[in-house]
Amino acid sequence: MADSSHHNTRQNQHSDIQLTGIWAHFPAALHPAIIIMRLDRPIGWWLLLLPGWWSILTYADSVIAAVPMLFYFFIGAVAMRAAGCIINDLWDRDIDGKIARTSSRPIASGQLGLGAALTLLAILCLIGLFILLQLPLKAWIFGIASAPFIIAYPLFKRFTFWPQAMLGLTFSWGIWLGQISQTDSWPDSTSIWLYCGCVFWVIGYDTIYAIQDMADDVKIGVKSSALAMKGKIAKGVLRFYFLAVLAFYIGFYLKFGLSFWAAGWCAMAAHLVWQVVRIQEDDPRQALRLFKSNRDAGLLLCAGLLVQLIAG
Repeated sequence: MADSSHHNTRQNQHSDIQLTGIWAHFPAALHPAIIIMRLDRPIGWWLLLLPGWWSILTYADSVIAAVPMLFYFFIGAVAMRAAGCIINDLWDRDIDGKIARTSSRPIASGQLGLGAALTLLAILCLIGLFILLQLPLKAWIFGIASAPFIIAYPLFKRFTFWPQAMLGLTFSWGIWLGQISQTDSWPDSTSIWLYCGCVFWVIGYDTIYAIQDMADDVKIGVKSSALAMKGKIAKGVLRFYFLAVLAFYIGFYLKFGLSFWAAGWCAMAAHLVWQVVRIQEDDPRQALRLFKSNRDAGLLLCAGLLVQLIAG
C-alpha cells in the first residue's frame, strides 16, 4: 500500500494535468475536452502560430493588410494544435499511462472515450478547413499536404531518436502558408531558408522539452533527441539554434538586405543563447520553463519584423 501511495503521489507531482485559471471554472464535464485540446496550455499554439506570423509580416504589403490574416492564423493555430494533441493522445493512449507526466491525460485515464475524442477532432478539423478556405488555392494544396506529417509525427518516437525532426517539419508549415497567403505564389528562396531555420529551432526547443521525460522514456523504450544527446544536450541544442539563426539571417537578408528586422533577429539569437546556458539535464522543471520561453524568443523576432513592415 505504501508503494502504491508513493506512486500516485509521484504521478500527481509530475503530471502535466493542472487545470488552473479561467479553465478551472468551466463545468467539470468539459474539463476532459479542455485538457485533451491543451487549451489551458497556450505555449503549443503559440509555437505553431509564430512561424506563420513571421511569414505574414515578411511578405505583407502593410500592417493593415496583414491584420486579417494574422487573426485567421491565430484561430487556425489554436484549432490545429488542439487537433494535433488529440491525434497524439489517440496514438499514445497506451504509452501515456506508463509515464508519470502524461498518465492523467483524458484518453489514457479513461475520462474521455475514443468516440468523443474523434468527434472533437472532426470539429477542430472543420474549423481548420474553414480557415484554409480563406487562403489562396495554392495554400489549400500546402495545407492538405501537411496532414500526413500531423498524423505520422506521434509514431516516430517509437523507432527513431529524432521525432523532433518530424515535429520541426510539421510545426514550421506556417512559413509556407504565410507566404502564400500574402503573395499567392509558390515558396521562394526566402521562405525556403525560413522554413529550414524554423525546423532547426523546433528541434532545439523540443529537445529541451524532452528532458522532462528522459527517465520514463528509457523505461518504456520511447526515443527522443534528448536521449540521443544525453550528457551533451546543451551543446546539441546550441548547434541546432545556431543553424536556426543562421538560416533566418540568410532568409531575411535575401528579402530585405540588412535592415530593421536584424534587431529582432539579434534579440531572438541572444534569447536562445540565454536558454542554452541554463539547460540542466537533471532538472525537468527548468527544462519546461526554458521550453516555454521560446514564445518570447519568437515574439522578439515578430517585433523586429513588425518594425520592418512599418518602416517599409
